[in-house]
Amino acid sequence: MTESKKRGLSLEEKREKMLQVFYESQDFFLLKELEKMGPRKGVIAQSVKDVVQSLVDDDLVSKDKIGTSVYFWSLPSCAGNQLRNVCHKFDSDLQSSKKRHAELVEQCEELKKGREESDEREEAVADLKAIEQKHNELKDELAKYRDNDPATFEAMKEAIAVAHASANRWTDNIFTLRQWCSNNFPQAKEQLENLYKEVGITDDFDYLELAPVPLNAVAD
Repeated sequence: MTESKKRGLSLEEKREKMLQVFYESQDFFLLKELEKMGPRKGVIAQSVKDVVQSLVDDDLVSKDKIGTSVYFWSLPSCAGNQLRNVCHKFDSDLQSSKKRHAELVEQCEELKKGREESDEREEAVADLKAIEQKHNELKDELAKYRDNDPATFEAMKEAIAVAHASANRWTDNIFTLRQWCSNNFPQAKEQLENLYKEVGITDDFDYLELAPVPLNAVAD
């Protein structure tokens, strides 16, 4: 039975092995020297350059050109300083996140105050839709009688005018309410726009135009 092939080192394991080379000797090395020492730690020579460069990129190993040669080195104290810097950065990011979270919570509370008017807006839109439906019904009804009853026709016209005025009055109220929300909650513009769409106030929402109803000759 053949022995299973030994698993190769992961990149992180190779990084740890190469750091050991620096920490144990606390010396300065040329790349070709590191390529000779890497195999002693289980890191093949061909991968030493990339592994060391990854450590340089993470500031765990220092690199500098002296004359015509490039030297690499890393001391345990340098690694400690790097870890402290990383810890400080994480702490700073955490504080920024906490501050941002507090700001969002405050905005959320302000937005909730603005949504107290949402019931009135929904009621206004519902009334407007009911009026529009009634307006359409009256137009259909008018079509049945306009050629036979001039008096009914005139009554229908007046009813439509009243419904039209009422609908546009509600429309004006809605626009006034939207302006009030925009002035008092400018930071919640996007949330308010989404809310308007949810209750049926879309981009084409506008005052109703009252088209003239043609009057055919009244039958005798």
